Amino acid sequence: MTRLKGKTAIITGGGTGIGRAIALAYVREGAKVAVLGRRRDHLDELVKEVSRSGGTGRAAVCDVTRSAQIQEAVREVESGFGPVNVLVNNAGTLSVSTVESISEEDWDRVLETNLKGPFLVCRAVLPSMRRAGGGTIVNIGSVLGLVGMKDRAAYCASKGGLTLLTKAMALDHARDKIRVNCICPGIVETTLVKGLFSDTEDGQKLKEARIGTLPLGRFGQPQDVAELAVFLASDESSWLTGTAIPLDGGLTAY
Repeated sequence: MTRLKGKTAIITGGGTGIGRAIALAYVREGAKVAVLGRRRDHLDELVKEVSRSGGTGRAAVCDVTRSAQIQEAVREVESGFGPVNVLVNNAGTLSVSTVESISEEDWDRVLETNLKGPFLVCRAVLPSMRRAGGGTIVNIGSVLGLVGMKDRAAYCASKGGLTLLTKAMALDHARDKIRVNCICPGIVETTLVKGLFSDTEDGQKLKEARIGTLPLGRFGQPQDVAELAVFLASDESSWLTGTAIPLDGGLTAY
């Protein structure tokens, strides 16, 4: 399959979960993939898997909240693969808390990772995309960037900001032939999410209750997000920009 043939893609938080699934889907579709993250072991493992599949990948250890590290990583990717065509801002973090229970340090951590990070990475990648003649940015937001939820104040604030950043950037950079869209997943079964539900009877009851809120009757899987990310990175979505797409099993249809 070659829907992304000839394209160079950068994926942040690319070593595990949703980022990993997107990276493998992009490689399947013919893209050269650079995965950025803080844990070298996960990144290297993914690059080896990409190589075994016959694809082209590379890893860069990078903290998305550190501008100098991001700029260096983007320079390395462009030097090795050429100008960047696709950026996926996937790196993120979660806090289960209210504005009263969260510490100021934890609030800053969530906002820096989920909102400042995409800002910094986009800013570093935009010149490369212009050199490529255009490109597409896929932000991995959240359904909680569209609606609220108890005990998620910082997370909702950060993902709500990312939703509107997506729309503002889509308007600012349309003239550069750069499209910007946001995927807003509901609850997706990743390592991060699995940690929310203990193996106890109470933990499993809580999990079943959450599943019960979803019309389609199941949690999302990383591959669900990856397939939408392929569409948004491909020419099939060439007239789509500034959108925030719920991918939530029907949760926001209520």
